[in-house]
Amino acid sequence: MHVLRPIERRSNKLGNGGSTNECKFLFIHAFNSSSAAGMPINTDFFSIFFILTESTSMPSSTRFRTVRSSRPNISILLHRFSTLWSCLLLVLLSLPAAHAAGPGAPAPRMIGIDDLVILVLQHNASLRTGQRSVDIATAGVTTAGALPNPRIEVNTGRNGGVPSSSAQAGTVVGVGVSQFIENPNLRNARVNTALFAEQTSLQSLSQIRNELVGQVKLRAYEYLLRKEEALAAADALLILQQIRERVKVRVETGEAGKYELIKSDAEIINAQQREQTARLQIQQAAISLNRLAGGQLPPIWDLDAQLNDVTFLPELETLKKSALQSNPELRVLESEFERNQSRIAEASASRLPGLEVRLSQIREPDVRQEILGVSIQVPLLDQRRGPRAEAIAERERTTSRLEGRRVELMQQLELSWKSVEIAQVRIKALSEGAMRDAEAALRVAQAAYRFGERGILEVLDAQRVLRAVRQDLLLARYQLQASLIELDTLAGRYGSPNQ
Repeated sequence: MHVLRPIERRSNKLGNGGSTNECKFLFIHAFNSSSAAGMPINTDFFSIFFILTESTSMPSSTRFRTVRSSRPNISILLHRFSTLWSCLLLVLLSLPAAHAAGPGAPAPRMIGIDDLVILVLQHNASLRTGQRSVDIATAGVTTAGALPNPRIEVNTGRNGGVPSSSAQAGTVVGVGVSQFIENPNLRNARVNTALFAEQTSLQSLSQIRNELVGQVKLRAYEYLLRKEEALAAADALLILQQIRERVKVRVETGEAGKYELIKSDAEIINAQQREQTARLQIQQAAISLNRLAGGQLPPIWDLDAQLNDVTFLPELETLKKSALQSNPELRVLESEFERNQSRIAEASASRLPGLEVRLSQIREPDVRQEILGVSIQVPLLDQRRGPRAEAIAERERTTSRLEGRRVELMQQLELSWKSVEIAQVRIKALSEGAMRDAEAALRVAQAAYRFGERGILEVLDAQRVLRAVRQDLLLARYQLQASLIELDTLAGRYGSPNQ
């Protein structure tokens, strides 16, 4: 919802600029009322309005004459009437056409941050890919626990017979059945390896969810930051417009040089550029959130949150304990370590994979033979040293990564904690001291310029200082939220589906 909040709501009737200022505040009031009602508004009318009001200003000769004479002037009355009529027309045009058609105009859907997170978790493509990886690992457990199938062998032939032999000629048939009995240690190790692989996939999914929720919240507060920056830019533009009105009167009456008007115009151009950039950055932040949600956000929506929302901050030691227990990245490395342990046991047991039992029967015309046999693989040439060494090296590498990540995680928590403290100090200093001083300095500079005691440069400098302080305060609030989100992400508070 766009809101224009002028610092001074009273019209400053300097010379004949009172009607223009009254018209501006009328437009702003209509703008704010429509925005508060949740109606979509074309903010470009705001810029067009100021351009047209400046273009409809009365000629300098007529304005100069009104300063010297107090008599009613028909040209002045016509000028004020035309200006106010133009203002009224622009106010009507700035209202949305859907509101004029009836009460069925679409209002922006207000979405909270928690609702936004739920929507992203439902439609994010990366999270769905992680879920499919878990399905694959679950199928791998079934594959690892499968028993080998028996083998049936059927042979047939013909005994031609020999004249000097007593064997009878005829058909020879052989039937055999074989079953491979796997080494139980090898099978258990393989199943455990598959189970730990499934656990690794589950922890990887938690890691994706944890990082995704943190990213959504960070993008949401970036969206709020851009909105606040746009409001600050609009306020700064309004102040500069008011200053320019006063400067123009002083220049046309000969009380100030034309340089002051040129300087004011340059400041207004810069302010317009900042305001347009801020509005585009709002759209960029909204597109980033919609991308995370898989394009499933409503066409017209707004975020129901504030940049300065208060968030509960646990103690640092509590966060460290939670991180060691719940951080998804540590859990992934721990599952990898257990899987490598199972791979070592599997490689050791694979030297004796099992034995094969075979039962066969051979039928000749006059003889029937029944044979029972057992075959086993003897580990003479290949003792599975290579796979075992690979599994041991992988386990050692995972151990090094796990230990290093634990130390690094503790350091990251302390850094984020310090960032929270720095942001809190900055917010307190800016909101309680610098912001009030900058606003007071601007009011003093404006009053001094109004009475001719200061030049336009002092007013513009005071306005620039206020803008810079306000921007620093917004960035400090955003940095506080970003640091809190990073603490929660490092502690693994977003990894569980129930959180």
